[in-house]
Amino acid sequence: MGRLITRIIEEADDLVLHSALSSASSPREMLGADVLIDVTRLDVSERAVRFAIQHGIDVVVGTSGWGAERVEQLRTELPADRGVVIVPNFSLGSVLTTRLAAIAGRFYDSVEIIEAHHAGKVDSPSGTAVRTAEAIADAREGELVAPGAGQEARGAIVRGIPIHALRLRGVVADQQVVLGGTGEVLTLRHETISQDAYVQGILLALRAAHGARGVTVGLDALLGLDALGAAGSAPAREA
Repeated sequence: MGRLITRIIEEADDLVLHSALSSASSPREMLGADVLIDVTRLDVSERAVRFAIQHGIDVVVGTSGWGAERVEQLRTELPADRGVVIVPNFSLGSVLTTRLAAIAGRFYDSVEIIEAHHAGKVDSPSGTAVRTAEAIADAREGELVAPGAGQEARGAIVRGIPIHALRLRGVVADQQVVLGGTGEVLTLRHETISQDAYVQGILLALRAAHGARGVTVGLDALLGLDALGAAGSAPAREA
């Protein structure tokens, strides 16, 4: 992702690369930049984001692990004149899948998520899958109760929704949201075939972050998808 982001910035007419940092770099190397885009690992990400905010740099976070609790803590700590855009997934199709899953999740009491990524991904479940589970739970009146919770093979339980993580060679990214009802199963699937799927989202987040205020989670608001939210009274659900 770091190489992809570097290429995107170098090819954009309105962006200039200030510096390219690794997880081992000193945070001071970002001083003078307008925006930090972070795609590291969670422990490095938290330090880098905190340093950037303290030194007047807006932030785009693409690192997995920024769940609801960390986001809420960030909201309380963020100065009024700074902005942070947290992006669980830069793919337009992934964002739409999460939004559609939140809408569909209001109608079903049986929901599970299967996510697959390349063998080198160091964390699980993915930030995208966690965000999808949180979005489904937020759209409902109450959280789901996963059958067999606590059994080792049931995956990580996020807001009552089991998430099963696969790490396989030959895979870029794949998410399936499976919703079961009486006499039917609805499956929403998004598959990333190449990293080119992230280009539009990365550019959108970079351009929106500078001058943003507060914490924005997901590309939804930047894409104008908030008008398609799953808010409202939920109908009777499947047993």
